[in-house]
Amino acid sequence: MSEGTQGRYVEPSFERDTTYITDRVVSKGADADGASGLWPVEPGRYRLVVARACPWANRAIIVRRLLGLEDVISMGICGPTHDSDSWTFDKDEDGLDPVLGIPRLKDAYLARDPEYPRGITVPALVEISSGKVVTNDFPSMTLDFSTQWSDHHRDGAPDLYPDELRDEIDTVNRRVYTEVNNGVYRCGFAGTQSAYEDAYDRLFTALDWLSERLSQQRYLVGETITEADVRLFTTLARFDPVYHGHFKCNRTKLTEMPVLWAYARDLFQTPGFGDTTDFVDIKRHYYEVHTDINPTQVVPAGPDLAGWLTAHGREELGGSPFGEGTAPGAPSETERVPVAHNPLLGEDGLVRSL
Repeated sequence: MSEGTQGRYVEPSFERDTTYITDRVVSKGADADGASGLWPVEPGRYRLVVARACPWANRAIIVRRLLGLEDVISMGICGPTHDSDSWTFDKDEDGLDPVLGIPRLKDAYLARDPEYPRGITVPALVEISSGKVVTNDFPSMTLDFSTQWSDHHRDGAPDLYPDELRDEIDTVNRRVYTEVNNGVYRCGFAGTQSAYEDAYDRLFTALDWLSERLSQQRYLVGETITEADVRLFTTLARFDPVYHGHFKCNRTKLTEMPVLWAYARDLFQTPGFGDTTDFVDIKRHYYEVHTDINPTQVVPAGPDLAGWLTAHGREELGGSPFGEGTAPGAPSETERVPVAHNPLLGEDGLVRSL
């Protein structure tokens, strides 16, 4: 199952299972051999397994692309749906990941632990030679991409986790995670009316706080994009297509929250964000997998996406997405989101110009 659906009903509310394989890939240390839970940074050793539908995996896709790690960490892409057993590689020929040679992500978890007891989640970092999952601890994974893989960043890569802003980024991230990223799930999977109403109030209180914060500054922390913006964006991108209706987060749509809608459009039009967003996979995942919420598995045709390309005016607040750095180039052909899944993209895989 996805990290997004890994959890259980606990009266009266949804409780997320946050027990992960917490090994880390680090740039230094003689004991970075896997035995101690530390693995060495080594180009070509690991494969990032994702599903574009999943917001937690989408974070890893964005950070990998912004930092230019495509040539040192390969990426396997699962399909948008899964059963109770595993994510599968149904996008690939013969249903097998072309590098790992497995049909199910679960196989990599079982290679690590034949009796692995928890959910099969994305993103997962897999050691190619052994076929074993190294980590599925998604919050640490993207921070490590920024801090541990810096010798392999592209020229002009942004600093998504600058030293001087880490405390503030961490503080913002904690609130965004508990109240927004996870908050939409608490609404969607609430087991009682009172639990739902509590989750609803918490979510929109946090969104109002974010709107106020972002009315005065272009990005969540500092003058450029950081890890905090990546983490919020993936929830905002799914808000109208999924969370507003499917998860009953329906006080207002994203398009009816002027500041957050402009902020989301600003990021969407920034290379690395909109060009990693697969609206078809997103809708198929939530509406087809969550049969307890949507038993018919009917996937809605909307919403209209054209508004994502409209001018946002956020430049007036100052700052710039990459500071003194540069934007990433076009994604490789093998990693482009199909235009049929995101009609706002051009043939080069980038968001079309205004």
